Amino acid sequence: MSRIGKKPIPVPSGVTAQIQGQTVSVKGPKGELSRTVHAEMQISMEQGQIVVARPTEETRHKALHGLTRTLIANMVEGVDKGYQKVLEIQGVGYKAEATKAGLNVIVGYSHPVLYKTPAGITFAVENNTVVKISGPNKELVGQVAAELRQIRPPEPYKGKGIRYQGERVRRKAGKTGAK
Repeated sequence: MSRIGKKPIPVPSGVTAQIQGQTVSVKGPKGELSRTVHAEMQISMEQGQIVVARPTEETRHKALHGLTRTLIANMVEGVDKGYQKVLEIQGVGYKAEATKAGLNVIVGYSHPVLYKTPAGITFAVENNTVVKISGPNKELVGQVAAELRQIRPPEPYKGKGIRYQGERVRRKAGKTGAK
């Protein structure tokens, strides 16, 4: 039995959830999210909680059961509290600036890189080197953080680049250069 899948998802006060067929819509103070789940999963509202059930004990259904429950739980938590990822920019002259169109990142290229803000995502820049990405959709926040990090990943010799907060970059020794 899936331990994750069988747990009901509590819907906190201030959050409303609607189930129409296989589509789950969740609305809360941080925004509104909607997702269509797999056709074989059964979703219902019982006593202010969302319950996910599976039709059989097949391995495929067990996997879908836990996945579906986790996706819906992430939606509920996202519209209630929201999600946030923090990136650090390290390097001389490296910085980021929030603009109306998105995020302007200056990381050693001959030109600044403009990253357009997707719908539902907000950027906050502190000290020109710390970028906070926040939004209600956990998948989208993580995807945006990964795409920003990919602009200039941290390099192993000097550690310059864009990294997640708390990420440890494994450093390498450079050339010795002695005869």
